[in-house]
Amino acid sequence: MLKDKFYKTVPNKYHPKEKLISTHCSYCGMQCGMNLRVDTSSNKIIGVEPRYDWPVTLGKMCPKGVTAYQQTNHEDRILRPLIRDDASLKGTKEGFREASWEEAYDLIVRKFKRLQEQHGKDTLSVFSGVSMTNEKCYLTGKFARVGLQTRYIDYNGRFCMSSAAAGFLRTFGVDRGSTLPWTDVHQTDCLFIAGSNTAECHPTSMFRVWEVQNRGGYLIVVDPRETPLARRADIHLDLKPGTDLALANCMVHLLIKNGYTDEEFIQQHTSGFEDTKEVVSQFTPEYTSEITGVAPEKLVKAAEIYGKAPNAIVMFARGIEQQHKGADNVSGYTNMCLVTGKIGRPKSGVATFTGQGNGQGGREHGQKSDLLPGYRKITNPEHVREVCDVWGIEPEEMPEAGVSAYEMFELMEKKTIRGLYLLCSNPAVSAPNLNYVRSVLKDLDFMVCADIYLSESAEFADVILPSVTWAEDEGTVTNLEGRIIKINKAQEPIGESKPDWLIQIELAERLGRGQYFRHLKTASQIADEFRLATKGGNADYYGATWDKIDKQDGVFWPCKDEDDTGTPYMFLDKKFYHADQKAKICALPYRPPAEEPCDEYPLRLTTGRVVYHYLSGNQTRRIPFLKDMCPEPYVEVHPETAEQYDIQHDEFVTLLTRRGEAKFRVKVIEAIRKDTIFVPYHFGHEQSINLLTIPALDPMSRMPEFKACAAQIIKESYKQERETI
Repeated sequence: MLKDKFYKTVPNKYHPKEKLISTHCSYCGMQCGMNLRVDTSSNKIIGVEPRYDWPVTLGKMCPKGVTAYQQTNHEDRILRPLIRDDASLKGTKEGFREASWEEAYDLIVRKFKRLQEQHGKDTLSVFSGVSMTNEKCYLTGKFARVGLQTRYIDYNGRFCMSSAAAGFLRTFGVDRGSTLPWTDVHQTDCLFIAGSNTAECHPTSMFRVWEVQNRGGYLIVVDPRETPLARRADIHLDLKPGTDLALANCMVHLLIKNGYTDEEFIQQHTSGFEDTKEVVSQFTPEYTSEITGVAPEKLVKAAEIYGKAPNAIVMFARGIEQQHKGADNVSGYTNMCLVTGKIGRPKSGVATFTGQGNGQGGREHGQKSDLLPGYRKITNPEHVREVCDVWGIEPEEMPEAGVSAYEMFELMEKKTIRGLYLLCSNPAVSAPNLNYVRSVLKDLDFMVCADIYLSESAEFADVILPSVTWAEDEGTVTNLEGRIIKINKAQEPIGESKPDWLIQIELAERLGRGQYFRHLKTASQIADEFRLATKGGNADYYGATWDKIDKQDGVFWPCKDEDDTGTPYMFLDKKFYHADQKAKICALPYRPPAEEPCDEYPLRLTTGRVVYHYLSGNQTRRIPFLKDMCPEPYVEVHPETAEQYDIQHDEFVTLLTRRGEAKFRVKVIEAIRKDTIFVPYHFGHEQSINLLTIPALDPMSRMPEFKACAAQIIKESYKQERETI
């Protein structure tokens, strides 16, 4: 029944007093299909059913997805605007009182105008997220540049997908996270997966991964931990955190040396091969083993399997991207596809496991400091003119490029930035070097936060505005394949909460910039302007109407006009997006992690996710089942390392780095390198591992190095003795 009424409201034949709203999950880039169950008497969401007709996941859902509906009517929801009357309580949950929207708006406008009158337009900033629809992401970029007239806007994807974007842009000239549809994954002959704990972070992909092996294909996994994925791998390359580029260069070296290259493809469709060949020549298995810790014979076997496979897909996630050379890692692994010609065809290519639900679309349409809608560059005068024509402003009115997310905190410390509008993000948990970040948030002259809950970041705000969950609004998102899909409204906003797009339009009106926004009265009207603003850009969504999305189970961008059905496969014509239409095989000298172990800090600290939580945990830590399954963070320690430090399973230890310290419960586990410790990052306040992480930034992507820094373990009893002395 649902297949004939895709994305429509239908009765629930099993429960006559319910209706089903067809939509997608609010969490990761898989965007699993679901039907929200809505009680027709109360019009409230009461449950969820999987959608078996959704081609990407075919009815699969993870623990987060099956409980996602519980966010919407949760008792912790902020229902009215909150104003802090006592600035001395910033950084706590105290000191807020409820207020009307008018009072909140009046205060925000008065403070924002005063700051800009005293310190210039760019004293205000916007920090946003990509767990929002394309329409909201688009409008947020317009609100910053036209409503607030500031150059300073960036987003939490800077801590998530920015290295993938930078690497793809350098290699292909365009950034789409997957060059082929996810329905090809199980049909390939070899999966080479680097830096992805897929079974926990994208579990609804796993039936396709296992099918590759069931069909006789191969699975190669690069990870310092023996994750569930690595445990089933044919080859597990258990490298030291932060050494991916050496391993990628070794793979390319071996592919060239052993004759697995596609000479015709290289000559006709790529540039840079000879320089790359020279750079990778030193990365013999023996030399690479010294850097990475991976046995030489495993490196040789992995290259042989990938090289011989008729079709292969290289896949990766934050493990390789969240490094101060993350963009190089992405281009380095992508080199494997290019030298073998395994790209631009079905069953072969490169793909990323996108972390946030709209991690792809959210970085394409104006939230990044240097980009405008359609992946246009704010430094390109022609691109600026095209967007200004849609927005109704003159090109000279367009603010210049700003800076990346972490660099905005540095400008806050310098008082270049004095005001912040924060939405859909929780940097007081997700940013690196949190002692520093929290101190600059606390010292801001004025901060506004729009959120559904009182997050750790909202605790630093002067005004909190109640926004809505994904199920209380509608719009599009772009999943990890580059497929644009539709999110549908299941119930009306609760309390006095409002969609972020409406909040921004109402604020723009009060700031005297309403003429650029007041024609946008619905999400669908924003969608029409958004599509127009992308027309002609690399990420062209113009032809992806909501009707077409409904009819096709989603539309892959680019989709340029009403007759275009979209682009599931990139580069089928072997034409890439650089001026010469060739892909760049990148020569990438190896750089070690920004911080290597030493006598004082002898261990390698890395971070990641668990299956039960999402990002900063602001949503999932409130869901009873998810919280019960993983109530607190922990540190994974190899048994021999635990013995060396005289620590036992389940006891508490203090971890230290040069940025700070935090206390965690020990999980003694063999599935990790002896020189490495791991902590999940979903927890707030003093349980946040990002109190310890290093803010070394990738020179291209400006991604911080979350995945590698030097650390020390101190047994709690020893710590107490030391403090007593």
